[in-house]
Amino acid sequence: MSIRSYFGIRKSSFLLVHPELPAFTCWRPQLESLSTFGITGNRGCAIRLIARSRYSVADRNVDASVRNPSTVHLGRKQGGSSSLYSRPSILEMKNERMANRAKVYDFLQGIGIVPDELDGLELPVTVEVMRERVDFLHNLGLTIEDINNYPLVLGCSVKKNMIPVLDYLGKLGVRKSTFTEFLIRYPQVLHSSVVVDLAPVVKYLQGLDIKPNDIPRVLERYPEVLGFKLEGTMSTSVAYLVGIGVARREIGGVLTRYPDILGMRVGRVIKPFVEYLESLGIPRLAVARLIEKKPYILGFGLEERVKPNVESLLEFSVRKEALPVVVAQYPEIIGIDLKPKLLGQQSLLNSAIDSSSKDFGSIVEKMPQVVNASNSAVTRHVDFLKSCGFSLQQVRQIVVECPQVLALNLDIMKLSFDYFQREMQRPLDDLVVFPAFFTYGLESTIKPRHKMIARKGLQCSLSWLLNCSDEKFKERMNYDTIDLEEMYAMPSFDMNTLMEQRSDESASEYEEDSDDEYA
Repeated sequence: MSIRSYFGIRKSSFLLVHPELPAFTCWRPQLESLSTFGITGNRGCAIRLIARSRYSVADRNVDASVRNPSTVHLGRKQGGSSSLYSRPSILEMKNERMANRAKVYDFLQGIGIVPDELDGLELPVTVEVMRERVDFLHNLGLTIEDINNYPLVLGCSVKKNMIPVLDYLGKLGVRKSTFTEFLIRYPQVLHSSVVVDLAPVVKYLQGLDIKPNDIPRVLERYPEVLGFKLEGTMSTSVAYLVGIGVARREIGGVLTRYPDILGMRVGRVIKPFVEYLESLGIPRLAVARLIEKKPYILGFGLEERVKPNVESLLEFSVRKEALPVVVAQYPEIIGIDLKPKLLGQQSLLNSAIDSSSKDFGSIVEKMPQVVNASNSAVTRHVDFLKSCGFSLQQVRQIVVECPQVLALNLDIMKLSFDYFQREMQRPLDDLVVFPAFFTYGLESTIKPRHKMIARKGLQCSLSWLLNCSDEKFKERMNYDTIDLEEMYAMPSFDMNTLMEQRSDESASEYEEDSDDEYA
């Protein structure tokens, strides 16, 4: 038994070739007998069908190779022949990208921009496109220094990123004149998607009762808010303020005037500040009212500014028990560079009225705003009092008792003093005892009340006459006797007035220049 030809298995296909045939010659072998392989019956038929099928495939492959021996796979070269089309290799493309990037880097370095932070950032492939971006940023008012502070802005496309964002801000009402400062503070906004990032934040701000007309002012004052997560710091800071007593209807006004609150951490900033003021003796509800009126106080650095200023007040003879009243009257005193002001004002008053350190502490307690009084204003008021006939000692007593006289309108003070001498005909000592006389309105309070007691023939102190509300004064007109305590009571700041329930409309309307000095 012999086999004229043999078959082998190649890639799961039967291939019968003759060992002596030349290469690429088609051969259709004939099997002598199925019994040669021990195959019979139906199985033989199946093998025959499979073999014919495989031969046919082999024939086509071999014939194609014979007819077109130069045919190769696309994109490859064989024996020097070229393919139908060619494309650069991955290595070639990488080298080309590196070369283009090097040109862009050379351009940036040539105009003063340091590209070190741009590695890994997708940049334009041509210098022309990068020049377009730089020119666009220049037209917005950004300098090379500004770009170097945040070079990643060069990864923003003018048409896809910058123009859509700026158009959206403009439609909201953000003034073009503020774009430069806006982008210097928060250049990351140019990476934002209007739909995904910016619009949801604006909608959230409106949900906090910030009026639509105030939204652009909020963004101009605090552009960083556009990068905050909706349910993160913004929501927790608002919730805490409401929790300590800030009226919910006041939140919109508070955030409009000082939107920086939205970026303050409760645990790190707001809560420690509130608790410190409470430790000074200011009730929590009073703190809430202070925040409603002057929300920028939350921006005073607790460790850097507030605590050192409180220590300075104590150092300059302000009593510890008076600290709550001092801060409640003039919260700004804990946020300014206080110690140099205290030194200057103490020296000024000492030279003007010969006041002692204890006198100075008393003056600050009663009118903490004195730390910002100008030298010329203090001198003019002291000179006026001296011209009225008061001795230096009396002037000192007047200023220590009622330091507000150093801040009043001099013309109005002169009119009040003239009426005091001409119509009331009282001794100067009455003004020394009750110098707050100068703080009351001449036409609204002094004249009408003086005429009423003159008609009744009453003799009373200036304190009894003036130091009460109109309703209280009407009651006093029905008194048979005059309470001695009321006779000499001096007006003073009442902490309880901060915590009274208010029934008026919200007083937190936005004003363009409100609080700018301290914000």
